[in-house]
Amino acid sequence: MTRDSNDSSSAGPWGEPEDATASLPPVGQTPGERGANPQQGQGQPGYPQPGYHQPRHGRQDSGHGQQGPGYGNPPWDAAQPTRTDQPGYGQQGPGYGQQGPGYGQQGPGYGQQGPGYGQQQQGPGYNQQGRHGQPGLGPFGPRPDEGTGTTPTWTANAGGPGGGGHRRAAKPAKAPRKRRKLLWAMTAGVVAVIVVAAGVTVVVLKHNGPGTPTYGLIPTGSTPQADGQQITTAFLKAWDSGNLTKAANLTNHPAAARAALATYAKYLDLGKMTARTGSVTSATSTTSAASTAAAPSETAKFTVDASVAAKDGKKVVRGLWSYSSTLTAYQQANSSIWFIKWQPDVVAPNLTTTTRLAAITVPPTVGLVTDASGQGLTTFGDAGLSNISADLSKYAPSDEGKPGLDVTIETTKGTPLTNSQAIVTAPDNIPSVATTITTADETAARAAVAMHPMSSMVVIQPSTGDILAVANNDDFNDFAFTAAVAPGSTMKIITSTALFNAGILTPQSSVACPPTYTIQGITYHNDQNESEPAGTPFLEDFAQSCNNAFTTQEPYLYGKLASTAKDYYGLNQDWDVGIGGLSASYFDAPATASGAELAQEAFGQGHLIASPLAMASVAATVDYGSFKQPILVPGTKQVTADPLPAATDTDLKELMRAVVTEGTADTIGFGPDVYAKTGTADIVGQGQPNSWLVAFDPDDDIAVACLVLNAGYGAQFAGPEVKAFLDAS
Repeated sequence: MTRDSNDSSSAGPWGEPEDATASLPPVGQTPGERGANPQQGQGQPGYPQPGYHQPRHGRQDSGHGQQGPGYGNPPWDAAQPTRTDQPGYGQQGPGYGQQGPGYGQQGPGYGQQGPGYGQQQQGPGYNQQGRHGQPGLGPFGPRPDEGTGTTPTWTANAGGPGGGGHRRAAKPAKAPRKRRKLLWAMTAGVVAVIVVAAGVTVVVLKHNGPGTPTYGLIPTGSTPQADGQQITTAFLKAWDSGNLTKAANLTNHPAAARAALATYAKYLDLGKMTARTGSVTSATSTTSAASTAAAPSETAKFTVDASVAAKDGKKVVRGLWSYSSTLTAYQQANSSIWFIKWQPDVVAPNLTTTTRLAAITVPPTVGLVTDASGQGLTTFGDAGLSNISADLSKYAPSDEGKPGLDVTIETTKGTPLTNSQAIVTAPDNIPSVATTITTADETAARAAVAMHPMSSMVVIQPSTGDILAVANNDDFNDFAFTAAVAPGSTMKIITSTALFNAGILTPQSSVACPPTYTIQGITYHNDQNESEPAGTPFLEDFAQSCNNAFTTQEPYLYGKLASTAKDYYGLNQDWDVGIGGLSASYFDAPATASGAELAQEAFGQGHLIASPLAMASVAATVDYGSFKQPILVPGTKQVTADPLPAATDTDLKELMRAVVTEGTADTIGFGPDVYAKTGTADIVGQGQPNSWLVAFDPDDDIAVACLVLNAGYGAQFAGPEVKAFLDAS
């Protein structure tokens, strides 16, 4: 009967949202600008008829210049390449590139002028001046269109007595009030209007100079299409030069536009960009509630060539993304100022207030994954190898192939939208990848685990770290890699390493193994209450796997188990075994364990977790004398650890050979050059303990670990499977 168990009760479409109602500073307008005539029945503001270039202050013939109905928006030109080499790629989302209804229309009521704010009735002749020698149009242009349909509108003061200024005009007309007192102050290049009213309210309006409003643009074209072309060109030029504030100020929502343009640059890692204006066509003409004058609206198509990039590990993948988009430019009602109607899909089709664009790398894929001789891994019918093959198909080795680059629409939390990818550069895929798995070792391991259900085995070459076999016999489970269970008495290899390195023990040191050991109120019992007397060599305690010879060493082990596992065995950290940079930890020992927890970890229970891959590596490290991280693909970068001190390695080999010759594995029948350690881990609530055995054969440069879940003693279940493998390999 083995002694490596215990009965302790303690075992076990694209853009970022922006406030569309944010208020904007008033817009300046120069004296005598086009489109200031508030008379009804006149031509389209700013476009005197006939003869589009008649003097701006001349009288307009009534009824001219309005656009007729039927100017629809052209469809989006959003032809983008789609991905066909990835699942879910290649289909564009519904409506990709389509323009929503009503795009670019102005809501009613824009440009109305409320009563009682110094407006002047425009008499015949249009160019008469108000008080203080001001022209008929006040010096300040209208506020950008808020675009909500209900926001109070802004318009230019007619410039009569009392000077110019802007006021909200959403409320119904009231009885005339006493005219407020206005103070005028002239500064170089700026006119400041200070409005003094009860309650000490001060509004300061700025104007940048003749013909240069702070927001929007006063174009000089001879047709509405030409004006639409001018403001579109100005917007695109500011955008591709990186002057986001200037570009945003040409829109009717500067704050939202600037934020969206900044987000575009950030998540695309934008480099050089070129935007070009294409065709400009009439869209719609809208009429405000305060005037019968129709304001022109133009649809402009444009193309963008953007250098975008994303990181692939430490490398940066960059490519040129070309696409088309559309915007609407419109003239503010009762004003000469034009704006770009802002909405998220101006920067690229299908963006909304809850999405944005991002550049992402696309890993190269692998056509066929094979063993070292070219046989497909899936032909072995093993769950572990099938998982490895699937992972390698999606995540090629980092030193093979070349990643591609896509632009995708994602949520503001970074979740990509299905079928929203546009290919920038395709990945350089790999026809096939050969792993370190060998046909002979895999066949022998598959036959060995067939002896018991819920069995898993990993085989490693100690001198290289190459994984030679991965075998599972538990339906579709891959416990050879994914098991996270207590390692049982196989952990005593690491515990002994810590004690030898610290000079606490040698194989010949006398270490008693009492039948019970109590610490912090918890009592640990040896299996069947067996014991070893004082004067027993530690080598015999190890060979017989007597637990309390290890629990009693707890005072010398604080901080030592976790550090020894990492420093000499490469554990307690992530390993990339060669699956496209995917990393995982296959072993964990808490660094802060102490007292009763540390005592049970000394014999492989408590909060320790391990997989067969990790414990096969422990055996391989003792065999070779230093850690070689297990890998599946040749050339994979391996983490390193300190070599075992020569004396420690010699002592560990002596202990593990004693297990085979006179200890818990002496009845298995291993050959003369096999070194081993059994393990039995009790699991609370489980009918039988988990069975472990690790072994190595230096003559064959091979190490193996076997785990049989819910089985029994290590020597009775895992042991025979390891022997079957070693005999066949």
